[in-house]
Amino acid sequence: MGFVLLIIAAVVVVCFVISLFVRRHGESDKPQPGWRSTDEVFNDPSTNRVMRVWLDQNGERHYIADGTRRAS
Repeated sequence: MGFVLLIIAAVVVVCFVISLFVRRHGESDKPQPGWRSTDEVFNDPSTNRVMRVWLDQNGERHYIADGTRRAS
């Protein structure tokens, strides 16, 4: 029984660490040439980061960390 709990705990830890490095849908590291910054910002509840919305030439939305954190 202890071995099973150890395996489950290891899987949970690995999944958590992987989630720190995986970008969410539409998230980018930096804006690409031609993207326009918008005034829209929001607090991503899963990472507690302030994200800014950028639009590409086709009007698709992209999300980039704004570098600031909102007060809790």
